[in-house]
Amino acid sequence: MLKIAYDPIYAHPLPEGHRFPMLKYELIPGQLLHEGTITEDNLFSPQPVNEADILRTHEAEYWGALKTLTLPPPAQRRIGFPLTADLVDRELRITQGTIDACRFSMVYGIAFNVAGGTHHAGSNWGEGFCLLNDQAIAANHLLHTGQAGQVLIIDLDVHQGNGTAEIFTHEPRVFTFSMHGDKNFPFRKERSDLDLPLADGTGDDVYLELLGRHLPMLFDQVQPDFVFYLAGADVLATDKLGKLALSREACRERDRMVLQACLDRGVPVQVSMGGGYSEDIRHIVEAHCNTYRLAVQLFG
Repeated sequence: MLKIAYDPIYAHPLPEGHRFPMLKYELIPGQLLHEGTITEDNLFSPQPVNEADILRTHEAEYWGALKTLTLPPPAQRRIGFPLTADLVDRELRITQGTIDACRFSMVYGIAFNVAGGTHHAGSNWGEGFCLLNDQAIAANHLLHTGQAGQVLIIDLDVHQGNGTAEIFTHEPRVFTFSMHGDKNFPFRKERSDLDLPLADGTGDDVYLELLGRHLPMLFDQVQPDFVFYLAGADVLATDKLGKLALSREACRERDRMVLQACLDRGVPVQVSMGGGYSEDIRHIVEAHCNTYRLAVQLFG
């Protein structure tokens, strides 16, 4: 059974000016339920993540400032909105949702978090609307508990997973792969184990050829026993921040390539949704929903 982490808090409460892109966290499960792709049984609501898991990934001083709401104003500006207790609680639940989804993916092959993909959060900073790095925390949880020995993180958001790259700089058991816009945020990049920077305007053919060439090599080289996939919808040509030129069909094929590679090799995969900032929110929701539809088709 496909399991999906979702809680209404994912879409609330965010400051004015940030609510439009967050509507997708309500609309994605709503659309999937409406069309019959999933039922309520597919959804689960996570609890807040525990502090021990956070501290395996983030520095104690940074986490302490987050939980006590004492992060300095410049650090809050780097995150992109004022720090509140509700926002911290939201991030704690998103992060636990990714950890829980890992457990479900080991049973069913794949599991999702409607939110997550907070890949700009580094070991001691938040950035780009990311406070805690959900997939990094989950990867360290799997390594710590012995549930995985070699992890591959496939980050196909349009923005480089700079926080994830920094966190795992000296961790050979986690291989970080980021395929992203070269001239896009963050403007100071970290070094992933493999970065594929893309020129502005990169379209379907070039994108899919690059991904298709590198995915098999990655699996052969890394030999992962667990995969994290960040499936950002901000690669679309309609995205106002993305600067790439992918069609919705190519975005769907991108997802198919990643999910099929995991399925063919019998490697469980956890999927977080990442960014999406098209003017018409229907474009964002449809691109994300395609990822869930593919999972149902491929994994049953």
